[in-house]
Amino acid sequence: MNDTTATISFDDFLKVDIRVGTVLSADDFPEARKPAYVLHIDFGKEIGIKKTSAQVTKHYSQEALIGRKVAAVVNFPPRQIGQHMSEVLTLGFPDGDGEVVLVGVDHDVPNGGRLY
Repeated sequence: MNDTTATISFDDFLKVDIRVGTVLSADDFPEARKPAYVLHIDFGKEIGIKKTSAQVTKHYSQEALIGRKVAAVVNFPPRQIGQHMSEVLTLGFPDGDGEVVLVGVDHDVPNGGRLY
């Protein structure tokens, strides 16, 4: 942990609603400042289908994303990204070059399941 990482309480952690969903579509997003796709992700009945912009073009083709389980924060306010409204934040880690590698699950789980 570095000096800029503050300790938070468990209650603070619970405020961040991280859910699993399935990517339904991955569309080109040519207007984005950095290469990105617009993803439509199914988070199940409770949350529904949400749209987001994801800078994952380095490691993932559009075809490889469709059907993939991903993790996302679903309770941030919507954010305008170019001409698209991003409704969730899809989670990933940087590789050695700073490119996004998506967080995923290694077993099938229902859409909308909450991280704990």
